[in-house]
Amino acid sequence: MNNGSLISTDDALARQEQGPSEPDERLPGSEAIAASEAQPAGPSPEPATAETAIKSAPSTTGIGVLIVNLGTPDAPTPVAVRRYLKEFLTDRRVIEKNSPLWKALLYGFILPLRSRRRARDYEKIWNRDKDESPIKTITRAQAEKLGEVLEPLGKHVIVDWAMRYGNPSIASRLEVLVTWGCERILIMPLYPQYSAATTATVCDEVFRFMQRERRQPALRFLPAYYEDPYYIEAVASSLQAELKALPFTPDVILASYHGMPREAVAKGDPYAAQCTRTIELLRAQLGLDENKLMMSFQSRFGRAQWLEPYTINTVRVLARKGVKNLVVITPGFAADCLETLEEIAVENARMFKRHGGENFAAIPCLNDSDAGMLMLRQLATRELKGWA
Repeated sequence: MNNGSLISTDDALARQEQGPSEPDERLPGSEAIAASEAQPAGPSPEPATAETAIKSAPSTTGIGVLIVNLGTPDAPTPVAVRRYLKEFLTDRRVIEKNSPLWKALLYGFILPLRSRRRARDYEKIWNRDKDESPIKTITRAQAEKLGEVLEPLGKHVIVDWAMRYGNPSIASRLEVLVTWGCERILIMPLYPQYSAATTATVCDEVFRFMQRERRQPALRFLPAYYEDPYYIEAVASSLQAELKALPFTPDVILASYHGMPREAVAKGDPYAAQCTRTIELLRAQLGLDENKLMMSFQSRFGRAQWLEPYTINTVRVLARKGVKNLVVITPGFAADCLETLEEIAVENARMFKRHGGENFAAIPCLNDSDAGMLMLRQLATRELKGWA
């Protein structure tokens, strides 16, 4: 157990968790849909009591550090993916619609169809050794390594990890940290660029847990780090190292970020501006212009207008224009996941080669690399000042 870390308990908690049942949200007359939604919708398994994971709390007060990533289904099956997608797509921070028409589409078409398709995609990237998705494997490793590098701050600093959707849930890990005696907790959402659909919903979930607590710990939240020098240096140095290992020299490097509806930006979300700022700093760091290091947005959902240019279209156009060697980086993702390992490395690679491209490489995210962990250590140390 590194640094008093609670990481080793997450598998046991995940096996114990049972999500609370939800009130029926379905439209009248949709019995078939209701029957298919018998699975619990919320974050799976909350521990009945923290004592199931920890038998005794320390006598001294502790400081908790909770790193949070987006989430993952528990298995690459339609049932598990459907449960995960339902939790994700019913979050009003993610999909702001709540009309009867949206609910009919969600329960009648989107969840049944998308869960089967996404289950096949997860099957392709699933970590067979640990029986989990890569994002869970990587986030656990990040927490373990962060616990090790923060050991000089004292054994009272405890590092743990959670997922916003799926397991281990934020509430389950906060319960453990509080029971362990943490009176101060730093929440680290691993999203370099802020958006309401990512960072804000993590905060929402933390506050929901705190509403149930009589004795609340003090909280701090890691702010967006899109222009932090350590982040820019980590992404740039990681890219340079990966480029040296490639058997080809890229004609273009494409930075692909997760997409967002334009409507969200119009309402005041700073995400697009922060993505642009990150690219400006990376270009300066790497000595590249906007034709050599380009920017695009992926993972569009629905028919609304999203941030452009779309990654899949950009890849196709570049190939048609004669670009033969393409490298794609995903600086908005802290850990490799379905969007990087399948959407970019498989779907976009296929599109590029189909339209005349020859060499395509998807650069890994920072993950738990040396550069990535140095960055996380610097961010955590900075935010813990005055506490540890």
